[in-house]
Amino acid sequence: MKESDLYLPLKRFLESQNYEVKGEVQDCDALAVRGKEAPVVVELKLSLNLNVILQAVERLSLTPKVYIGIPKQCKILNRRRRHIIKLLRMLGLGLVVIDSDRETGSVKVILDPGEYRPRKSKHRQERLLGEFMKRVGDPNLGGTEKIKGIMTVYRQRALAIARFLQKQGPTKASHIARTLRESKARDILYRDVYGWFDRVSIGVYELSPRGKQEIPLWREEADNSAQHGQTIGCTRTR
Repeated sequence: MKESDLYLPLKRFLESQNYEVKGEVQDCDALAVRGKEAPVVVELKLSLNLNVILQAVERLSLTPKVYIGIPKQCKILNRRRRHIIKLLRMLGLGLVVIDSDRETGSVKVILDPGEYRPRKSKHRQERLLGEFMKRVGDPNLGGTEKIKGIMTVYRQRALAIARFLQKQGPTKASHIARTLRESKARDILYRDVYGWFDRVSIGVYELSPRGKQEIPLWREEADNSAQHGQTIGCTRTR
């Protein structure tokens, strides 16, 4: 398939809406004009990539009606449709998907260009800032791969409890809560998000085999303040 294979189906589609259409007008793959309306520019590409997005953004200096046209079998659109549409909406670009058949090919408008005003989420912002303020120190390198996981406030609290059990052996949850001043100790032990704890009797917990294996992998300084008796906050982020 060539990019030019997308042109004729697109031309027919636009002409059905009373546009006059011409190809390759001053670097624009397709230019459509209807009366005194702002012209429509469509950049045709076989794949959705950074180059075509940059091209389309450049065309916004000519008209606010700029679309990117891609074939319907474009794989990245099928895999990341929601994120792609959000990005193009933020940039004020439109998107059309084209069936490249010269005779029967059709065009589907996925997104029309327009001004974008993202909705603010106060709840998500509060969670973000809560995690920042309550996290002890700066235990993660930005950009670190998250295969093992990152250090969050919740993980710091669980680590403090795990290291306490590592030193003390089987212990009552109430004793851990008092010693570490950790109000959520019972909940953390009971839920056992990371599989680090085993319950040996009612209210008594010890470090699990998985815990014994994984705890040494985490940097000791991540919960130094917890070892000094400071209370660490908690968010839902794990």
